[in-house]
Amino acid sequence: MILPEMLTILVTGEPLARTLSERGDFVRLIRDASGSDSGDWRAVDARAETALPALDSVTALVITGSPASVTERADWMLRSEAYLRVAVRAGTPTFGICFGHQLLASALGGKVDKNPSGREIGTVEMEVLEPDPILRDLPSPPLANQTHVDSVLTLPEGARVIARTRLDPHAAVRFGERAWGVQFHPEIDGQVMRHYIDARLEVIESEGIDARGLARTATDGTAGTLTLRRFLETLPQPVR
Repeated sequence: MILPEMLTILVTGEPLARTLSERGDFVRLIRDASGSDSGDWRAVDARAETALPALDSVTALVITGSPASVTERADWMLRSEAYLRVAVRAGTPTFGICFGHQLLASALGGKVDKNPSGREIGTVEMEVLEPDPILRDLPSPPLANQTHVDSVLTLPEGARVIARTRLDPHAAVRFGERAWGVQFHPEIDGQVMRHYIDARLEVIESEGIDARGLARTATDGTAGTLTLRRFLETLPQPVR
């Protein structure tokens, strides 16, 4: 896949220290998962930047995950939400991952809070609810890697749920004509999924979840990864 120029990754956090050391940051993980062999990627740290890039310089936006919570309402989150509102309304292709998915929902008028069904972590089966370009030709069963406590509880007006899981009714959402959010992590493969399970082993088990079983059944979550690639395939391709 050849990516269009100036795809912008809006960085909202870093992965676990072990993952960062062994595999790299979210930008690296997303690039690796994209399957791309070229393209002009730009990483912008939403936490540090006071002026986010002008939308006329942005071909598409991918918003990373984060250990932060949208419910914190930090200044940088509010600034990013205002930016995303304009981006989505302007038709900028946008893809939010986990925290990025929640940030998009909040920006557009939805509600984010603790998932009343509890923590979702591990390789999880999705149920596709309606056809969509980012869900095209997924393997069966469609598996994706999850690690989150917060969820989108109330959708913004006009948003459509396109996939759900047993614990999250809003696992994948189309927020607009060219804007999507996924609660799962397309960039997390089986190895990184086990990093997260290992790091949270005690708290997971204290919640009555079989953490060691989750680690044994963790896979690359290929269907989740394909949603990122399908999003990139919707973008205009550069002339070479």
